[in-house]
Amino acid sequence: FVIKTINKISPAGLARFGGDKYTITPSEENPEIAHAIMLRSHKMQDSDVPLTTRAIARCGAGTNNCNVPRMTELGVPVFNTPGANANAVKELVLCGLFMASRGVYEGAAHMKQLHEEGTAHERIEKDKALFGGRELEGKTLGVVGLGAIGAAVAHSAIALGMDVVGYDPALSVEGALRLPGSDMAMADLEELCSKADYVSLHAPYIKDVTHHLLSAELIGKLKPDASILNFARGELVDEAALAARYDAGGGGRYICDFAVGPELWPRPNVVSIPHLGASTEEAEENAAAMAADTIQLFLETGTIRDSVNFPACALPPRMESVNRVCVVTENKPGMLGELMSVFGEGGLNILQQVNMSRGDIAYNVIDL
Repeated sequence: FVIKTINKISPAGLARFGGDKYTITPSEENPEIAHAIMLRSHKMQDSDVPLTTRAIARCGAGTNNCNVPRMTELGVPVFNTPGANANAVKELVLCGLFMASRGVYEGAAHMKQLHEEGTAHERIEKDKALFGGRELEGKTLGVVGLGAIGAAVAHSAIALGMDVVGYDPALSVEGALRLPGSDMAMADLEELCSKADYVSLHAPYIKDVTHHLLSAELIGKLKPDASILNFARGELVDEAALAARYDAGGGGRYICDFAVGPELWPRPNVVSIPHLGASTEEAEENAAAMAADTIQLFLETGTIRDSVNFPACALPPRMESVNRVCVVTENKPGMLGELMSVFGEGGLNILQQVNMSRGDIAYNVIDL
């Protein structure tokens, strides 16, 4: 199998492709034949995807750079690595909480200026009053999105003595088991925004669903001095509405792990970070290893795990005497019968067959 890499992928992850079965192409090459693609934040184009591509793995949680609808049309599963960067992002969110509550960021910039002027020693005690803050203990954190990252943030905030309110309409049973339980409360978005001293966003960006999830209406319900932490996706926040809040004298800070629009920059309330959430050595290794394992499992057994567009499908290893065929079809009545008739007309004996569906597609696995 040929694995095409886009972006720099952690060597620790690529090392998971052991033996002679796999050839890894460097990110600067664009091979005509590739059976799977591994990438990070590159915005993928059709020209990046050879016709031989059978799978795409994003080393990270978000897949909005992978053109998932187009890949689904082509019958290509897109995998991600949920939870691989959870600790890295959680730690940066905690950093964001401290930046929002204390004047460390502004104070450091001020001290740099004083050092350049040669007056730092004389003015440090006098000027510290300019950067007073407040403690996190006893404050309320609203966590929007309770996946691996949101759950980790909730646990750490409780450990800091904060009250936590959560919101996630798509919370799964598995996700609920990760939460602090009775130590946190659940609420709808309006109630969360009205209660929280800090709102931390951890929802995926889905066009027409979570675009401007933090809308003008919800921004209007925030406490006058509430701060927003966005380490999910920039498009989740209505920046024009947030700018209007600041123009009207609203307080609090916006700590964002992305570039912001001209309405918000430059403003003293706004801190823009260059998408550092998952930029740790450990997170990159975890994500690359998880993506590599998922690709190997799919290419060698047909198993679908952690796909954003295909149904989950756990399959046993294939015996050497067995030929396994994986077919993607439309999910509509009669398709399975048509598929089975093809094998019957060819005189092929079917040992076992699995059919799973998700949305408009069906995933069929036939052992011959």
